[in-house]
Amino acid sequence: MKTRLPLRREQFQETPATLLRNADFHVELFRYPAGIEAVRISNERGTVIVLPFYGQMIWEVRFDRHALTMGHSFKQPLPGSSIIDTYGCFAFHSGLLANGCPAAEDDHPLHGEMACARMDSAWIVLEADRVSLEGETEYVKGFGHHYLAAPAVRVEANRPRLQIEMNVTNLAGAPMPLQYMCHLNSAWIADGEFRQSIPATAFRLRTSIPAHVKPTPQWQAYTEILARDPQALQRLDQPALCDPEIVFFADDLAQYGDEMQFELHSPQGFALMTRFDSRQFPHATRWLLHNRDQQVAAYVLPATCRPEGFNAAQCAGTLIALAPGEQRQFSVETGIL
Repeated sequence: MKTRLPLRREQFQETPATLLRNADFHVELFRYPAGIEAVRISNERGTVIVLPFYGQMIWEVRFDRHALTMGHSFKQPLPGSSIIDTYGCFAFHSGLLANGCPAAEDDHPLHGEMACARMDSAWIVLEADRVSLEGETEYVKGFGHHYLAAPAVRVEANRPRLQIEMNVTNLAGAPMPLQYMCHLNSAWIADGEFRQSIPATAFRLRTSIPAHVKPTPQWQAYTEILARDPQALQRLDQPALCDPEIVFFADDLAQYGDEMQFELHSPQGFALMTRFDSRQFPHATRWLLHNRDQQVAAYVLPATCRPEGFNAAQCAGTLIALAPGEQRQFSVETGIL
């Protein structure tokens, strides 16, 4: 049996209020001082904080006393129209009409319109051993695109993981371009080791340099080494060399099978993990950045294409054309191994 509890913005106050509590879960509603509504879902293993009306961003994740979210400078989520206005979350939905870093010939915002979208509705679904936060937002433009996005975050009883989902339906009478990345901003784990179900040789260094990247001589020398030997970076033991960011791409993941699993192992004995289906996500990105303001080891970002903007995907043939009425579903499991 499922119980659905609709959420209204007026329910959220600065003092957290319990929405439901049982032997397996505790769900609280609260509002950050900046005005952003939040849902805190806790099970025996940890806590997930989701922003139900703000792109259904996942702001913070903690399991087994480990913080899974990137290090950042934000004290709280802040209102904005672009993800850079509030870049301190654990995960956001990048897309859907375009995603990634826009090139000079692109006119879309960084990581697309969905990241900070205002959600039309949100609700909690309680099942016997699972709590979900679901929602919908309808995007429509006169003489433009029209779609329904329905994201969800699911937490199971006594498991240190969460399921992140996105369903997209083209409501227009014309085909819709679709790009999507589940953008996981994972914590930097000192001396962490990468492991994955695909060969390490599948990753290739990004050779293009986006406008926001300002190379240093040290960084240029290091990336020249990585361009020749991408496998030279398999452990997070040189953080100073990951400023500015270092990015790797792995393409055509289906050649390695359907189920993909990527891990980041800590010398402290635990590991982060992410699992997804290559039929939904044929591409993966690895994004590493460590400086005073951000510390992130996004060991895998599952995607439908590389995050290099709309025109790059179009030229590469990785831009999806969603037919009128067609729906695409995406699902990612992530957390502690």
